[in-house]
Amino acid sequence: MCDGEICEPVTQPRSEGGGGGGSSGASEQELRVPHIDKQPGEKHLTNGGAPGTPTAAHVDPLQVSHWAVEDVTSWAIQTDHFSRILLDCLRLEAVDGEVLLSLTEDDVRDMRYRLGYKLTFGELKKFWIAVLRLQLMVKNSAADSVLLGIESHGGHSAYVPLATSVGPPSSSTCPCPQLECPSTISDCETYLRLGGRYVTPEYSKTAMSLAYSFVVTWITSFVMVIVHERVPDMKRYPPLPDIFLDNVPHIPWAFNMCEITGSLLFSVWVIVLIFHKYRMVLLRRFFALAGTVFLLRCVTMLITSLSVPGTHLQCSQKDFAIDDPNVDMVGALIIRMTRAYRIWSGLGMSIQGVRTCGDYMFSGHTVALTLLNFFITEYTPRNLYFLHTLTWLLNMFGIFFILAAHEHYSIDVFVAFYITSRLFLYYHTLANNRALMQSDSKRTRIWFPMFSYFESSVDGMVPNEYDTPGSLIDGIIDQMFWIKDQLIITLKRIWVDAHSPVSPKSSFQIFGSDSEEYVNNTSTFFSPRPSATSNNINNAAATSTAPPAPASPKSLHGQRKTFKDASLDPFSRATIASPAAAATSQTLAKDTPQKQKKVL
Repeated sequence: MCDGEICEPVTQPRSEGGGGGGSSGASEQELRVPHIDKQPGEKHLTNGGAPGTPTAAHVDPLQVSHWAVEDVTSWAIQTDHFSRILLDCLRLEAVDGEVLLSLTEDDVRDMRYRLGYKLTFGELKKFWIAVLRLQLMVKNSAADSVLLGIESHGGHSAYVPLATSVGPPSSSTCPCPQLECPSTISDCETYLRLGGRYVTPEYSKTAMSLAYSFVVTWITSFVMVIVHERVPDMKRYPPLPDIFLDNVPHIPWAFNMCEITGSLLFSVWVIVLIFHKYRMVLLRRFFALAGTVFLLRCVTMLITSLSVPGTHLQCSQKDFAIDDPNVDMVGALIIRMTRAYRIWSGLGMSIQGVRTCGDYMFSGHTVALTLLNFFITEYTPRNLYFLHTLTWLLNMFGIFFILAAHEHYSIDVFVAFYITSRLFLYYHTLANNRALMQSDSKRTRIWFPMFSYFESSVDGMVPNEYDTPGSLIDGIIDQMFWIKDQLIITLKRIWVDAHSPVSPKSSFQIFGSDSEEYVNNTSTFFSPRPSATSNNINNAAATSTAPPAPASPKSLHGQRKTFKDASLDPFSRATIASPAAAATSQTLAKDTPQKQKKVL
């Protein structure tokens, strides 16, 4: 019984030969390897065995950790007749007995995806099963000091088909380790349900992707102002030939219908974000992809200005031209930024009163429709066929309405749909398949730095799990209480720091021993004193070189007490009140001015 489920290894008959059939009471230390018939007189595989020596089915578990590379290769040959590529991998990578016992399933997988050996999936799986059998056999033996790969394989249950004979299998061969929740995981229930895979929200990365998208939208709005100033003259440059536009009449209300379909898709996407458990990951990916596509759109519509696609459009350079010669460069920039703000605040939508020309290659409306459609279908359950069909219909009808309104050329819409869909698929293919990103991680970091940073902690596909309205409300209430508690703690800490008195210990740390000498010398320094002769100065210098006499504990206590009182006002004479402090002051008063100056 493992993790509440029955985990019984399935017995399989021997694939070849009839010799060597074992009984149900066979020893657990005997490794039964397929395709090998035990012959009398066979030897145990130990350290130093020749590569060409026939390998026995009996393997001494106490000697496996001492195998050399040749012994491991011989074991692999006799186990399942693995390919030459795998044998070369074992030799070139110096896999000896100790390394073989410490292998994990990820290490075996890396032979293909990271080291680059052309091994089939079936051969990798068979090799891992053989290695796992060997590790289990060594684990059941007395070799406790050997590091085994199965012990570091926590969180991943492994199915091992042992080639045993008829009879009840040993319960000790059930490799189902109990998954434990690390202390760094706050939601252990989700962590255990996902089998050790936990998707962290990472609010900072989501905020960075939002900032990236925000900056790109401002750049797009500013570029739209620039391209409107450079739009070709409609009298000199008529609309270009287009197969769709030439055969479909102009529908005046079609462009507004396109924006209405986009608003419907956006509403569905907002509902998905509200109830999805991993909404932060979805938002991060949406902002990253939208910002990247629209940044590419800024480049394409700026480098080439296409003519106006429809004669019904009233586009002229004079609409956004700055004709006043008295306007300097700063003034012109302010005017353009004001126009860009109008476009940005209206989201570039005609139903918001935004009308621009020249931003044709490629269609921004098609980008928005396609992104919303793909994100909704990706992050909703696969069995919601009605919803997926509806989103695809809205996407296709939105594209049709764009063309029917003669607001874009057909090439604008096609390029927008192709770039957006390919970028979405490439991004999610890399994010959902960790092995593809790790096979050439250096190149991935160079060509896709933002993707590598945002998806560094996401391992595999994001599960489509949703919160119920009750759990969502509970989560919001918990967050509000957490914010309130943090705010109260912060305010209390600020109030305590502002009203706490200065402690004697902190004053001593601030002023130090120099302040103690200064306090003891305050009365002496300000009292009148006749000038000393040179003999007195020499005597004082000779006296200062002598080692000072150790002070008694009472005098030290008096000095320390006096300083504690004087620390609140080091310039006040009234603070020196103890007899020990007075005695110290009289002693210091007998010193020369030279020493006083030296002390100060």
